Amino acid sequence: MIKIYIVDDHSVVIEGIKSVLQNEENLEIVGFATSAEKCLQFFEIHSANVILMDISLPDLDGIELCKIMTQKHPEIKILGLSTFEQGTYVKKMMDSGAQGYLLKNSSKPEIIEAIKTVYSGGTYLCFDAGRALKLANENQNNLPHLTKREKEVLLLISEGFTNIQISEKLFISIDTVDSHRKNLYSKLNVKNTAMLIKYALENNLL
Repeated sequence: MIKIYIVDDHSVVIEGIKSVLQNEENLEIVGFATSAEKCLQFFEIHSANVILMDISLPDLDGIELCKIMTQKHPEIKILGLSTFEQGTYVKKMMDSGAQGYLLKNSSKPEIIEAIKTVYSGGTYLCFDAGRALKLANENQNNLPHLTKREKEVLLLISEGFTNIQISEKLFISIDTVDSHRKNLYSKLNVKNTAMLIKYALENNLL
């Protein structure tokens, strides 16, 4: 019997998965949570074989929760569950320890196949997630090289620091910070801070 746990902050999604799986032979839903905190509390006492884990949660995103669960309970298999099919989300979820990734509009046979595959020790990516991950990995290989200092400046920019504040934190002149900022714009082919941060997030630079 494969014991399944669901983590999603939308009750309609939980009920939908429960209705899909409730009569399936050898599959048993042992619980559900609408937040990361409730999930962590459940696994302090109970266990499961496979977790269907939403990426968007109210208190802690599924990527961070996946990391925690993988560290605390490495024997449990995790399937990312999301409406997001962008490669960066798939990559981050898989890098955090998930064994698979499903979109919420996946069919009943696909959900069952994914659960059985990861339970058996395999990896399962739905078609769209697999294609997105392939593209993300290709883009990752084609990213321009950033120096250590440029990465430090990029991180501080993403945290909302001004050029003056960055210069004070890194003990460099404001002109040098401005130069690094311009280099980042040029290398990443963006025109402003918002585009810079968006590009950095989408390409796993932060």
